[in-house]
Amino acid sequence: MTLTAGTPRCIEGQGPASSDDAPWLIVGAGALGQLFAASLAAFRPVIPLGKHPAQPAIRLRKVDGRDVEIALARERLKDWIAKRGEYSVPALVVLATKSHDTRAALDALTPSLAPTTPLLLLQNGFQVQPRISEHWTGPVLCASTTEAAYRPMPEPGPEPEGDSHSDFHLSRPDVVHAAAGETWIGDLAGRHAALATVVADDLSQAGIAATACADIRQRLWQKLAINAVINPLTASHGVRNGELARAEFRPRIEALISEIDRIMRAEGIKPPAAGWQALIDGVIEATATNRSSMLQDVLAGRPTERDAILWPLIDAGLRHELATPALTELYRATPA
Repeated sequence: MTLTAGTPRCIEGQGPASSDDAPWLIVGAGALGQLFAASLAAFRPVIPLGKHPAQPAIRLRKVDGRDVEIALARERLKDWIAKRGEYSVPALVVLATKSHDTRAALDALTPSLAPTTPLLLLQNGFQVQPRISEHWTGPVLCASTTEAAYRPMPEPGPEPEGDSHSDFHLSRPDVVHAAAGETWIGDLAGRHAALATVVADDLSQAGIAATACADIRQRLWQKLAINAVINPLTASHGVRNGELARAEFRPRIEALISEIDRIMRAEGIKPPAAGWQALIDGVIEATATNRSSMLQDVLAGRPTERDAILWPLIDAGLRHELATPALTELYRATPA
């Protein structure tokens, strides 16, 4: 299936001026799914699918602090499936769910999709990507992104009553684009470079800097190393990323990086030029005020991605007969 690279077709806040292009389905109403949907909506048809009913717009707070409202019909996944015959065949399905929800979402969609429909996976970790790549009959692209986005949590204290209640919720954005980053796209088997290039071009047109790459496995494992240190530590201690720079965390971080380095070498993953310690320290500094996605899940009472982020490393350690006491202890201490 060939995708046509998107070109600007409407002004911000309005839907596409033309529906000639096949839509992209964006499955998952988390921060990244909403950011991708809101960014793409001005450039190509998109259909965001979530678990719950939602307003026909996404209120996005941009990196520069401006709030914009993007008119966009949002559907429940089960409603889209029930009314499948009313929609155009999707050109691409972007799975932006949490890793533990991805397979169930794809299974629910599968009867409504052509078996050759391309997928784009946005999950953390390295668990669902190889499984779906082996299972799905069409092309499966994987993304590794450093885009930082989050859904604002309600402030503590009572909410307004009466007529001001709806205005109170409207004043809070659905998603905050905290920092612009880079997104790399490729497939694990190296068979879909042309498709990855087209998808990356569409995302770049929409303001999400994306590049097709032939080493997506390397990119995913490098991000896994970052997430395996920052996400579980911040979640288990209830701190923002920058707190990990405190001296009390240094011995534990060094022990984790030592184990990660040995595992990566056994897996054939090259260390970054400056080394794993410098990479992770740099991310801690650059995202100092951020709450990690795992901490956000803990605070919201949602399941975490502990298994997707930590277990691939522990499992690789077992396969290569490498001891992983620091990673195993962190796994046990991290909320599921």
